[in-house]
Amino acid sequence: MKKYNFYGWENGGIKPMTEDIPCISNLWDMYDALCEIWSAETCAPRMRHKWTKENKTLGQCSITAFLVQDYFGGEVYGILRSDGNYHCYNVIDGFVFDLTSEQFGDEKLNYSVNPLQSRDEHFQKEEKMNRYKHLKSQFESVRQDCWMT
Repeated sequence: MKKYNFYGWENGGIKPMTEDIPCISNLWDMYDALCEIWSAETCAPRMRHKWTKENKTLGQCSITAFLVQDYFGGEVYGILRSDGNYHCYNVIDGFVFDLTSEQFGDEKLNYSVNPLQSRDEHFQKEEKMNRYKHLKSQFESVRQDCWMT
């Protein structure tokens, strides 16, 4: 089995709620697809100047966590960071998944006792909603590619 570097990868065989995208049969597949989609354009504006292809997950947390929730269900939680922003991750069927944890390198994040994050609250920011829509659109294009292959 391929080894991944995102937090919770060992349980990534979890199945999506829907079979809308045949080539996405688990969270590992979703991560692989996102690695091809994440870009400076989907990165949080305050971090764009630091985004690189080598650090694709930088500034992608909330839009990624809510996209994962769209397909796999569960809840989105946030770790309060020193700058006052929240780093978002998913809890699905009791398992913690943080598809964007690699951006922190060796830093160990605390995934316990964190507040639930509200989609409505996060997407009050127009730029974040636009980044989410762009990421979702790119991800849904994977569906088209699946049907064609």
